[in-house]
Amino acid sequence: MDKNFSSQYDFGSSIRFLRRWGKLLTVVFVVAAIVSLIVSLLITPLFKSTAVLIPTASNRLSKAILAERYSHDFMDYGHAEDCEYAIQLLLSRSMEEAVCKRFNLMTHYDIDTNSTLKETKLHSRYEKLIGVKRTEYMGVQVTVKDSDPEMAAAITNYMLEYYDTLCNRVHYDRARDAAVIMQSVVDSLTIEVYKLEADMKANPSHALSDAQLHEQLCSDLATMQTRLTETRVDLNKQVHYKYWVDRAVVADKKAYPKRSLVTLGGAFGTLIMCVLLLLLVEAVRRERVQQSRP
Repeated sequence: MDKNFSSQYDFGSSIRFLRRWGKLLTVVFVVAAIVSLIVSLLITPLFKSTAVLIPTASNRLSKAILAERYSHDFMDYGHAEDCEYAIQLLLSRSMEEAVCKRFNLMTHYDIDTNSTLKETKLHSRYEKLIGVKRTEYMGVQVTVKDSDPEMAAAITNYMLEYYDTLCNRVHYDRARDAAVIMQSVVDSLTIEVYKLEADMKANPSHALSDAQLHEQLCSDLATMQTRLTETRVDLNKQVHYKYWVDRAVVADKKAYPKRSLVTLGGAFGTLIMCVLLLLLVEAVRRERVQQSRP
């Protein structure tokens, strides 16, 4: 009985509350909806473009092709570590600087070039509008939002194109340093082989004992020369480090804001706040009435 009475009491209180404040709440809801709609119309619409790549294995292509024994297939792709490597490059400062320079984003984003915080503002805007994430099937998706749909598509495709440039730059720098070291080792081994051969000719009695050492030095020299050849191939060739699954296209529909969501969200949010405020007012009023009674 008590529970039923409590439920009936609450329901009755709600009905009385709506009768008392219904007109006000209706006006508040309508006004809030109109204001929210106007605000949504003032927000600059953003268009979204996406592109997807599958990174190839980060192993040296020359080694995969030239080496006789190599455990990785040069057609291999889609490993987790390769995705992480690709995401790191796509989110790198080098990529950001290249994109900002190529599309003059400082001006495009209307950032004051005389401001001491212009670089911070540009970086903040860049991070907000450009995103990179791994897909469910070991691909990498690049998403760019912009007020200009053609600009959004252009930036997206450029990032995937420049990704190869960054990969080749990293591999070139590593290959260049490695080539210098390998060439030094090859020169040193060559000198040792020549000296040993000269000693074997000058001292035939040492030929038998030096034969094993000579064979080992020649084997080491051949191995190092092979690796040097592979490294020089990496130095002289520009290769692709991705499979381009989907290119970005110019969007024909804005992605943000969703005016219906903004309007309904603003209207219902304001309505809820108004209801809570009225409930608080009534609670305070009842408290005062109870205190005023003898």
